[in-house]
Amino acid sequence: MKSHPKGKLILEDGSIYDGYSFGYSSSTAGEVVFCTGMAGYPQSLTDPSYTGQILVFTYPLIGNYGVSDSTVDKHNISIDFESNNIHVKSVIVSEYCAEHNHWNSKKSFETWLKENKIPALFGIDTRALTIKIREKGVMLGKIVIDDEESVGFYDPNKDNLVAEVSRNEVLSLGNGKHKIIVVDCGMKNNILRSFLKKDVTLKIVPWNYDFNQEEYDGLFISNGPGDPTHCKETIENIKKAMELKKPLFGICLGHQLLALASGANTYKLKYGHRGQNQPCVRNQKQGYITSQNHGYAVDKNSLPEGWEELFFNANDGTNEGIKHTTLPFFSVQFHPEGSCGPNDTMYLFDEFIEMIEKSKSLNVETNQETNQEMN
Repeated sequence: MKSHPKGKLILEDGSIYDGYSFGYSSSTAGEVVFCTGMAGYPQSLTDPSYTGQILVFTYPLIGNYGVSDSTVDKHNISIDFESNNIHVKSVIVSEYCAEHNHWNSKKSFETWLKENKIPALFGIDTRALTIKIREKGVMLGKIVIDDEESVGFYDPNKDNLVAEVSRNEVLSLGNGKHKIIVVDCGMKNNILRSFLKKDVTLKIVPWNYDFNQEEYDGLFISNGPGDPTHCKETIENIKKAMELKKPLFGICLGHQLLALASGANTYKLKYGHRGQNQPCVRNQKQGYITSQNHGYAVDKNSLPEGWEELFFNANDGTNEGIKHTTLPFFSVQFHPEGSCGPNDTMYLFDEFIEMIEKSKSLNVETNQETNQEMN
């Protein structure tokens, strides 16, 4: 303990949680949220959806398998991380394991945090902290290290976080027969990995890119951080795209953006859903365990005519997916591709590809009929 400076978490209600610093020694502020995953801390920290947040891990032991290096695949996508940067403001754990041991580990969790200038605290009762968040709801907080000058509170939901984490340039990947526009709102790498296993060509575009000028077979809207109502340009572009009636698939923030484009409403959850163990039910009968990371949800009671609920959360009944009753549009709030799992709903990528194939087949038949009529 003596080798670690003292630190504390201060919540906006005045509550103080004392601990010790084991990351970068600096004060910071953000929105305090908790994650119930037992593993996957490198993936969580590099998930852009955590932008602006102080992440509390409910699992008591973090750091035991260290951190791997930044090896990339043939598409230049990081193999073990969900992006090229750490996006959380800070990390809070009950017990930090300094002695890491794993065949793929290249450095300690603490070394990785220091390299990326991310403050972290251990020695805090994360069970008590989680109970407070569940009772009071998500709160703003700030980390103060060794009684240095305190920072002010910061509410990330007031900012357009998507604009901060979305790519700035268009990128093409793959060489398959199905052309898919991927709107990057803060996309996780495993979404790209999942798509590139299929026979697809991906054109990845920024969050505010007008993709309606492009020729494509399917449209995908990615996950991302913050309040979806900030993404007005994306919502308007989705509205225009829906007029073409081409297959459309959204995940997490993409789910919320599709709902807003359809005319439905979203709202902020009391404490959000984050972790790898969220139960969801499809069509009132099929149960799945899902990976999630979101603080906003779709109001299922606001869905307009022609839309219906596809999934709901078995814990609290909140909406987890929607679909159009006649057109090839659907989206889910959870992460089918979630790394490190579970993979119960990876089949949704196949359903999207099947929608694209069916849509292209119908277009071919329609064109053939039109040509015959003209002849």
